[in-house]
Amino acid sequence: MRLPSWLAQHLAALRALLALTVLLGLAYPLAMVAVGRLPGLSGRADGSLVTAGGAPVGSRLIGQAFTGADGRPDPRYFQSRPSAAGDGYDPTATAASNLGPEDVVDTAARPSLLTQVCSRSRAVGELEGVDGRRPYCTAGGVGAVLAVFRRDGLTGPVTRVVSVNETGTPFLAAYEGVTVEPASPGQDYRALGALITPVRGDAPARPVVPADAVTASGSGLDPHISPAYAELQVPRIARERGLGPDRVRALIRRHTDDRALGFLGEPGVDVLELNLALDGK
Repeated sequence: MRLPSWLAQHLAALRALLALTVLLGLAYPLAMVAVGRLPGLSGRADGSLVTAGGAPVGSRLIGQAFTGADGRPDPRYFQSRPSAAGDGYDPTATAASNLGPEDVVDTAARPSLLTQVCSRSRAVGELEGVDGRRPYCTAGGVGAVLAVFRRDGLTGPVTRVVSVNETGTPFLAAYEGVTVEPASPGQDYRALGALITPVRGDAPARPVVPADAVTASGSGLDPHISPAYAELQVPRIARERGLGPDRVRALIRRHTDDRALGFLGEPGVDVLELNLALDGK
């Protein structure tokens, strides 16, 4: 007996569904799990975990913070690159901030990218005992940005100036002869017709604090820092650990990864393994 065409089509679809479910829903995943258990691959399949004393302490693929009980950077350890993934180094929320170079005005919801960079650079400078100043940053660690009002909109004499990222005493007393005002919380000065004007200041053209110390990576999970950032931390580590600076630099060289394939990217220092080496683990 020949089945109706509509029923034959439904039965064919059901057979295809069952076959693909078995193949792609069961056989393929189980095969991948089996491959991940092969010698040499199991560690990577489990997350490239690093152990010390038999207990996992981190991953070679994911960065982490090295802080004390108070949440502040532990001066005995090398510090990682900042993270924008969730609350920091969260693999379930891996992402960048998606903020660009024109994000210079703080809002009630969040600080601008410029202020984030300024505050991080100031904090690193204080931790390492170096000059943490950067162009377009105030001494207080926020973006040095003015809202400038002119008589004819884009042209004409300046009539009013506001330091948009400061509600206290402005970083600049006057601009083109006009007294600089502190910002009013929540006020959108762009909407009032102001020209947003970053002020460079007198910071050195090449900041002492490297860029990777103040900006997050694209994934927010980068476990490496640049050799320049590692070098910046050498005096503090040597002092806190009672080690000679040359010995600390030797550890840095030992835990520095070269460029991928010899020419892709830049060398990077594995912070977790370097800190474990400092602990003798």
